[in-house]
Amino acid sequence: MKEQQDLPASKLWTRDFVLLTVSNLFLYLNLQMITPSLPAYVTERFGAGQWTVSLVISLFALSAIVTRFFAGSWLKRGRTTLILLVGLTVYMLATASYYAAGTLALFLLIRILYGIGFGVSSTAFGTMVSDIIPIRRMGEGMGYFGLSTSLSMSAAPVIGLWLLGSYGFDTLILVSTLLAILIIPLSLLIRSTPSASKQATAPAAVPDTRGTYKQVALPCFLNMLLSITYGGLISYLALFGKEVHIGNVGWFFLCNAGAVLLVRPVAGKIFDKKGHFAVLPPGALMVAVGLVLLSYTSSMTGLLASALCYGIGYGILQPSLQAWTVKQVSPEMRGTANGTFYNSIDLGIALGSLLLGGIASGTSYSMMYLLSALAMLLFLAIYVSGTLVKGKKPQAAALRK
Repeated sequence: MKEQQDLPASKLWTRDFVLLTVSNLFLYLNLQMITPSLPAYVTERFGAGQWTVSLVISLFALSAIVTRFFAGSWLKRGRTTLILLVGLTVYMLATASYYAAGTLALFLLIRILYGIGFGVSSTAFGTMVSDIIPIRRMGEGMGYFGLSTSLSMSAAPVIGLWLLGSYGFDTLILVSTLLAILIIPLSLLIRSTPSASKQATAPAAVPDTRGTYKQVALPCFLNMLLSITYGGLISYLALFGKEVHIGNVGWFFLCNAGAVLLVRPVAGKIFDKKGHFAVLPPGALMVAVGLVLLSYTSSMTGLLASALCYGIGYGILQPSLQAWTVKQVSPEMRGTANGTFYNSIDLGIALGSLLLGGIASGTSYSMMYLLSALAMLLFLAIYVSGTLVKGKKPQAAALRK
């Protein structure tokens, strides 16, 4: 039996799709405004060293990752709207609680709660939107939906660092809390739809969670490698700017955002027509070129050129990898698949912050970015061995089944 939501194959821009995309934008704006500001704040407020700063980032990622394993199972059972509202409430309260973090221990506890709220909310949004996108337009739909993630990851660090530097941490948290509050009424406007598990015609069949993890392992692992490079950017670009004497490196994120905005919708359509082989290799090469250019950059012109290349590659890769992940599984397992995909982002960013930070401490930030390009060469090697060597190059007809 075909899924009900797949019948109107041409209808993508529905009311719910727009609401979900805007809500997801606010969710990630909140996160990406706060994250790059934390190293400087924690160092100044609590006198924290590099290990403690890494712990602040890693605890959030770990709690989000663990939470998503449960969130995927909860979403399979239905009551998606209730689960989403619980996650958003925890997220909003944790954001506001940064005000009360008078000790480092309390600050770390808030980071854990913040990760729990984010893990539930991001998984719910990804699952809900994949349920309403027509399957034959999954790449295009995820491309547009993913703009909310990529744009926030590109522009929000600039906004957050500006608020921190100009008005202080309290103002940054106030603005972030207001964004979290706005998501709740927007989410209430989304019409509740039957979960995929309730639409199934064979209730006796038990979804194979382990099989799902195996099906999505390749695209999610590739996405983790991509996110490792982003972890190096969001954590250390400001320090890199000081090393090479470039002021206002925030322009990198703005140029990156512009490139992502232009390329994501186009990449999604190419994915739908020709499959992931047409988009993943060129996207990985563009990211690698951007990182190599950045490692040799000593001027604003070079910084913007590297941002343009990186943004094009990132804008091609992430929506394609998410669409590939979703298309690998049955509708009732999309919650688990999306949770695994978002976990790969958080794990990659955490690993990038830790591993690349260690490289930078022993060499330089320029060398760190040069070596981080190796992650994309590994990306290509694993992709080729996992698909082409096994004769799994997708055909357009197969993708539209």
